[in-house]
Amino acid sequence: MENQHKLLIEELTKLLLGGSAHVSLQDALKDMDPKLRGVKPNNMPYSIWQLVDHIRIAQWDMLQFCKDADHKSPKWPDEYWPKESAPGNDDQWVGALKQINSDLDEFIELMEHSDIYQSLQHGDGQTILREALQIADHNAYHIGEVIAIRRILNDWK
Repeated sequence: MENQHKLLIEELTKLLLGGSAHVSLQDALKDMDPKLRGVKPNNMPYSIWQLVDHIRIAQWDMLQFCKDADHKSPKWPDEYWPKESAPGNDDQWVGALKQINSDLDEFIELMEHSDIYQSLQHGDGQTILREALQIADHNAYHIGEVIAIRRILNDWK
């Protein structure tokens, strides 16, 4: 049973980091023209910056929810989406990407040292396993949108 649990954690980690069934966020953003971060193509509701920052906020919220019974989630949907279509500067862009990576590393560490099947005492049935699947699903969906925008903008390989 312990070996199966270890195998599940390894597979969840691969899913969270991307690269198996879908592109990782790092690969989706690789070699992107920085001038395109804030561009909203016609009929697309978000820019790449807004998608990246939304991933950061939502992933941070799910991590904090798993760690802290007193965590208060941002107000949905207003506080989960940046209003600005572009980052204020390069530092804001880099900072968002660093936080996404560090929060993801922290969540993986939490998975490795937790009973992922146990309901979180402060939730209404959520488990770390459920949150891991939700993070992976949510991120993959929005990473796909990043790639779609890059294709629309002729900036994808």
